[in-house]
Amino acid sequence: MKKQILILGAGFGGLWAALSATRLLSLHGCHDVEVSVLAPQPELRIRPRFYEPNAHQLFAPLGELFDAVGVNFISGTAERIDVEPKTVAYRDALGAIKTLTYDKLVLATGSRLALPDTPGVAQHAFDVDQIEQAMRLEQHLQRLVDLPESKARNTVVVAGGGFTGIETATEMPARLRAVLGENAEIEVIIVDRGSKIGASLGTEISQSIAQACEALSVKWRLQTTVVAVDEHGVTLSDGQRIEANTVIWTTGVRASSLTAQIPGERDAFGRLHVDANLQVIGQPDIFATGDVAYAATDDLGNHALMTCQHAIVLGRHAGHNVAAQILGEQPIMYRQPKYVTCLDLGGWGAVYTEGWDRHVVLTGQEAKALKTQINTVWIYPPAANREAAWAAADPMIPIVV
Repeated sequence: MKKQILILGAGFGGLWAALSATRLLSLHGCHDVEVSVLAPQPELRIRPRFYEPNAHQLFAPLGELFDAVGVNFISGTAERIDVEPKTVAYRDALGAIKTLTYDKLVLATGSRLALPDTPGVAQHAFDVDQIEQAMRLEQHLQRLVDLPESKARNTVVVAGGGFTGIETATEMPARLRAVLGENAEIEVIIVDRGSKIGASLGTEISQSIAQACEALSVKWRLQTTVVAVDEHGVTLSDGQRIEANTVIWTTGVRASSLTAQIPGERDAFGRLHVDANLQVIGQPDIFATGDVAYAATDDLGNHALMTCQHAIVLGRHAGHNVAAQILGEQPIMYRQPKYVTCLDLGGWGAVYTEGWDRHVVLTGQEAKALKTQINTVWIYPPAANREAAWAAADPMIPIVV
């Protein structure tokens, strides 16, 4: 009977783990190990782009790619991991509960936006965390033109001034004018607890964010939070009221809840602590990658963030190392010392930085061209060609960005 490597999740971490694992097994001529991916659908959802329009198109099918490299795809959603018997219970496409066994497990189930219990958020706020939620927002924006003209109709409140909040807010003026007309008086407001614009991202990059927001007329309400949402707007922690028909929530991302089912230490975001080979500490047969892994990128105290930039490289290493463990080969230590940021800033352009202190290298349209290249080419999966896919999955290839 073949040994089983089971990968939970088909996001960036899961996809690249599958490609890397099958690559190493093929290099060793190993045919008695099966690599399976369990996920709701055989597609990579391009989550970093969900703030854009046409969210329903922001995915890449994986069926032919998996067939090309010999990955067994299983359609379903993992619900329970039992470490001792090495089983995973999942719900299939028809709703039936089934069970899979594994010899080695790679957890790559990503992260989700955890909406707070703030009154009205669940009922009245939108988000761009998943394709379905992004489509719901898009449909809402398209319907605004049918409402009577008012300040609330033309106002968008974005809760949270982090990466997602900034990219979403700076995209909104163009999206609203595409619906309401070029001459519509639009108001987009970011509500953030920070003391300065983009403060959480660093001093240097925040200057570019401030310039872009000024050019786009995106406003900030600083040192405050949204404490209530209703169908007509929001109430802030300082008592102010903003009338708005559109409220977008962007704060509170946490690792998949499945991490809680694996004994081990977790960080504040629920990510499992892993060693340099991405093996969950204390679990010899379980690896974690992507947004569920708390992994050191270097020896200076930096750790991978919940970004595709890190998930792709984490996936390559996790897949290689889980296969290496079965083969009795030496693992390849995960290290990713180069860290960059490319933040989209709507019609103003973008800002590209290097280093953990986010030193600004490119801004405006020059950075926008790079951001477009990243978003439309570099983060997409390789073609359904075995040799090309395996070449791209080598954990030792140079990191482009």
